[in-house]
Amino acid sequence: MAEQHLVILLVKLAVAASLASILTRSGRFQRMLMREDRTLAQRVQMALVCAAIFGSGVATRVVTRDAYMAVDLGLEGSLVMGMLGGYVTGLLAGVLISLPAVLNGELMSMTLFAAVGVLGGLLRDVAPDKEAIWKFTPFSDLSLYRLLRKRDLRLPGFSLACVLVILLAELLRSSIAALFPHKGVFALQQRWSDSGPWVIVAVYATTLFSTVLPIKIWNSSRNEKKLELQQLRLNEARLAALSRQINPHFLFNTLNSVASLIRVDPDEARRVVYKLSKILRRLLRRQDNLTPLGEELSFIDDYLSIEMVRFGDKLRVVKDIDPATLDLLVPSMLLQPLVENSIRHGLSSKVDGGTVRLRSHLAGHRLQILVEDDGVGIPEAILATLFEQGIGVSNVNERLKVLFGENYKMWIDSRPGDGTSTGIEIPEQVSGTVVGVESLVGSG
Repeated sequence: MAEQHLVILLVKLAVAASLASILTRSGRFQRMLMREDRTLAQRVQMALVCAAIFGSGVATRVVTRDAYMAVDLGLEGSLVMGMLGGYVTGLLAGVLISLPAVLNGELMSMTLFAAVGVLGGLLRDVAPDKEAIWKFTPFSDLSLYRLLRKRDLRLPGFSLACVLVILLAELLRSSIAALFPHKGVFALQQRWSDSGPWVIVAVYATTLFSTVLPIKIWNSSRNEKKLELQQLRLNEARLAALSRQINPHFLFNTLNSVASLIRVDPDEARRVVYKLSKILRRLLRRQDNLTPLGEELSFIDDYLSIEMVRFGDKLRVVKDIDPATLDLLVPSMLLQPLVENSIRHGLSSKVDGGTVRLRSHLAGHRLQILVEDDGVGIPEAILATLFEQGIGVSNVNERLKVLFGENYKMWIDSRPGDGTSTGIEIPEQVSGTVVGVESLVGSG
C-alpha cells in the first residue's frame, strides 16, 4: 500500500511540472512573468489564468470521485500565485481554484486556499529583492553554502522562510482535514489513514517540491527570454556601431569630392553640398534596420548624382530591377558601400571610365541583388581576404550576419581587367511580414 501512495505522490510532481510547462507555452503568460511590477488588472488577469489551470485539476479530482488525486494542486497553486503575484493574485486565485471543491461540499477549501494565497503574498513582501522569489531553494545545504560564501543571511534566510511557509500550508491542510473529517478539505493523509510516518514525510516533501517546481520552470523560461532580449539589444548595438562606421566613411569621401570642386567650379560645389544635405537628412530620419529596396535605390540615385559630378560621362549606371522586388525589405545602407567600392576601386583608375550595373530578382522566396562593374577587377590575393579588409564589403557582410545569422549569402567574383560582381542573397520579406530579421533585432 505504501508503494502505491508513493506512486501517487510521484505522479503529483509530474502533474505540477506539466501544468507549469503548459502555461509557459502562452506568450501572454510569459509576459506576465517578465513583469515584477503589475497593475491591479494584470494581477487579476494572472490569477484568472492560473486559476483556470490549477482549478481544472481540482475539478478533475472532484468529478472522478478522487480517482485522480494526484491532479489536485489547489493548495500549491494558490501559494505559488501569492508568491509571484502578491496578495490580490494569491487571494483571488485561491478563491477561484477552490470553487470545484466547495461545490463538492469541501467547505473549508476556500478559506484555506485564500489564506495560503495571502501567505504567499506575505513571502513576496518580505523578500530581500524582487528576484529572491525566483532564486529561493528548498535545499538547505545550498543555502548554507551561499551563507558561507557571501556572508549574506538574507537569501538563505528567505529560502528557509519559504520552505517553512510551504510546510505550514500542508500542516494547515492536514489539521483542517483531521478536525473536519466530513468534507472539510481534501488531504491525502485523510485518505491514507493506514499510512506510516515515512509516507507522511513524503507527502510534506511532495507539497514542497510541487510548489517549487512551477517556480523553477517559469524562472527557466524567464531566463531564456532575458537572454533573448539581451542578444537582441546586443545585435541592435552592433548594427548601430556598424552604421556609424559607414556614415562617416561615406561623408569623408563625399567632402573630398566637394573640396576638389570648390576651386574649379564653386557653383557645382554648392549643388553637391545641397545634394549631400538631402542625403544626410535621410540618414538622420532613418530609424529602421530594414528599408524597402525602392527607397534604398532612391538613396543610391542621390549618391550617384554626386559621384557623376566628379566623373561626368565616364560614369554610367545601368539598372535591371525586377518591379516585384521594390517593396521587399533590405538592410538600410546596403548598396551604397558596394556601389562606392565599384566606383572608387573598379572604375576610378580606368581612363575611359566604366559602367555600374544594379540588378535584383527573386529566386523562389529569396531576394538576390547584384552590384557589377566593368572596372579593373581585384587581384586574387586581395580577393581572398576582402571580407576581412576595409570598411565597405566587410561592414556589409557583418551587418548581414547580425541580421540574418546563417540565412544569407554574400559573394564576390572578380578577374583583373574584367570587372567585379558582388552578390547578396537574403530571405524575401515585405513590410509587416518579416522572415527572421526584425524578430531578432527589432527596430533601430
